[in-house]
Amino acid sequence: MMESQTIGEMRVLSLTGRLDSINAAEMEAAIVAEIREGAVRLVLDCSGLTYVSSAGLRVFLVVAKRMREIGGRVILAGLAPSVKEVFAISGFLQILTVCETRDDAIAMYEQEAAR
Repeated sequence: MMESQTIGEMRVLSLTGRLDSINAAEMEAAIVAEIREGAVRLVLDCSGLTYVSSAGLRVFLVVAKRMREIGGRVILAGLAPSVKEVFAISGFLQILTVCETRDDAIAMYEQEAAR
C-alpha cells in the first residue's frame, strides 16, 4: 500500500494499488503520520496507483493542506494515464504540483534547495 524512503531532506512515499473509499482514511492517516514525524519535503510516488476515487482525491487535498500549514510542500509523481485523467477532470492538476517521474520530483526539490 505505501512504502517510505528518506532521501536527504525529502520523504518519498510510494503508493500502490487502489486509493478509494475502502482505504482512503487509512492512507490519509499514514501520510499525515509521516508529516507529523517531520516530513516537510514530500514526494508521493503514484506510479503504483491503479485507481483513484473521489475519496482518494480528498487524501491528496488534505495532504497538500497539511503541508502548506507547516510551510512544507508535496509533489506528486508518476501518475498513470488513467489516474492522471481523474486529476485533470477534477482540476487537481492545476492546484497540485505534478511531475512525470519520481526522479523529476526529486530533481525539482534539489534545484530549489540549490537556489
